Amino acid sequence: MEGLHLSPSEITDRFVEAGVRKGSLPLLRMALLGLLGGAFIAFAAEGSNVAIHTVQSVGLGKALAGALFATGLMMVVLAGAELFTGNMIMIVSAVEGRLPWSRLLMNWSVVYLANLAGSVLIAAFILLSGQLDFSGGLLGGFTIRLAAYKTGLTFSRAFFMGILCNWLVCMAVWMAGATKDIGGKLLAIFFPIWLFIASGFEHSVANMYYIPAGILAKADPRYLTQAFEMGVSAASLDNLNWMTFVTRNLVPVTLGNMVGGIVFVGLIFWISFPPKRTGGAG
Repeated sequence: MEGLHLSPSEITDRFVEAGVRKGSLPLLRMALLGLLGGAFIAFAAEGSNVAIHTVQSVGLGKALAGALFATGLMMVVLAGAELFTGNMIMIVSAVEGRLPWSRLLMNWSVVYLANLAGSVLIAAFILLSGQLDFSGGLLGGFTIRLAAYKTGLTFSRAFFMGILCNWLVCMAVWMAGATKDIGGKLLAIFFPIWLFIASGFEHSVANMYYIPAGILAKADPRYLTQAFEMGVSAASLDNLNWMTFVTRNLVPVTLGNMVGGIVFVGLIFWISFPPKRTGGAG
């Protein structure tokens, strides 16, 4: 491998090998790294909420949020955490015959649940920290409003925004895999993630923070008052609960994320640029 980055076929080879390693992780290690992955994305989500909760312009707010949110995937990739959405790329290891399908499905299942645990943990810590009191409780109201919006999406809208989201997220991971230095990885991650957040697409693991944080904030009358003043309707608030979190958002967004990462990144690149060798780049 010469030059500043890998060739397209070498990238595929690298991810085939990476998928084998991820699928071979001991269960406890897989779960702990998944917990960290969910926590890192949740940190990015809460930080972006803090930054934009007083910004009136939707476009400027999303642009600022995207610039901050990229930090979450940077921590995941550089620190070696496990993230369900990025792990859709592991499909190349399975179709190449290097990773048993049972191990692939186990990784996806364990990491998904661990991401959920890590995200909800951060949501609980944020509530207990008092951070939602910022701006006289306006951050709490903003958190509720965002969660109510997400549980108010139709199934098809959430599904297609999930496809678009993870297409970009997996492109960020894929391009980061092409680089040989930390600076290159950071740049490869930053712009696709900035684009997905600025576009308002739906990320299942990020929503594991956004919606539980809103549900927890909803229990505080101060935050509820702020949410009402921000235009959130009583019907939207009634629709914000643990059941709708799963059925109205998590299920369609997760399915969309899977299609976006598996089909539009993993399989297309595996077909277009098959691995050059079985040994791998490591």
